[in-house]
Amino acid sequence: MKRNVHITPRSTGFAVISAGAQRASVVLPTQAQAIAVGRQQAARNGSELIIHRPNGQIRASDSHGRDPRNIPG
Repeated sequence: MKRNVHITPRSTGFAVISAGAQRASVVLPTQAQAIAVGRQQAARNGSELIIHRPNGQIRASDSHGRDPRNIPG
């Protein structure tokens, strides 16, 4: 099952959490560190990395799975 990986702000840093998980896999002090770890997890899972702003909105996303579109690029 492909679980999207979310990067969410916490009071102690930034959490890397898989969709549907009860707890974060890791909380890191900087967003850049959390993105690097989350990107590795998403690539391993073939899923999507979703980065959230402090207000909960999605700031960016990056797909690491098979792209269903037939458009190159």
